[in-house]
Amino acid sequence: MRLLVLGTAGYHPNQRRDTSCFLLPEPGWILDAGTGMHRVRRWLNTRSLDIFLSHAHLDHIVGLTFLPDVVWNKNVTRVTVHAEPAKLAAIERHLYAPDLFPLRPDFQQHPLDGAPFVIEDCRISTFPLRHPGGSLGFRFDWPDRSLAYVTDTTAAADSEYLRAIRGVDLLIHECNFRDGDRDWAEKTGHSHTSAVAELAAAAGVGRLLMTHFNPLDDDPDPVGLEAARRIFPRTLLAEEGMELDF
Repeated sequence: MRLLVLGTAGYHPNQRRDTSCFLLPEPGWILDAGTGMHRVRRWLNTRSLDIFLSHAHLDHIVGLTFLPDVVWNKNVTRVTVHAEPAKLAAIERHLYAPDLFPLRPDFQQHPLDGAPFVIEDCRISTFPLRHPGGSLGFRFDWPDRSLAYVTDTTAAADSEYLRAIRGVDLLIHECNFRDGDRDWAEKTGHSHTSAVAELAAAAGVGRLLMTHFNPLDDDPDPVGLEAARRIFPRTLLAEEGMELDF
């Protein structure tokens, strides 16, 4: 299974990064619809598109307004947006308010109620995350591989969601701040480097892919990769255009 990295910044894009968006091109699945969503069109070769939203903050949903261009002449017959009911309602009420964006793309809604569900041969489960306004993590289990997507939360080695991500082959986890800014991480509902690495080690995951970086930190290494690797050696930093097999 391939993972394409399309957006890795938090809050707003910068010269190096768009905001959160990942694509699994084989099934046509998108993890969050940030500004990186504009890159999906290049890779889209499926008749269906499933978009899994962690929450409804603008840096994770604004790409839904790009859908008309993303699917233009692509023979896509179904688009489904999977999110909590309150987040879907907020998107309908605000993102597609007539004065903001009068052309609502044609997509189905799948309200998530906490129960696992299955698409094709993949079991998908969700779990709550601590973040202002609320956020969801996702776990995807195929017969031969697994993936967890966790963004916009404050990580710790004893996080409540540790059990939900235990043993996954690949953990995609936000890391908005360096260790020196851990106080800001706590205040804003985000994570810092060592805490994410400690969580990955405690959960026994195969690999850790850090993302959702502070857009004010335009360094190629915005979180201090070596500090993470001292705790969890199999740590990678997400970059736009990166492709991973898992």
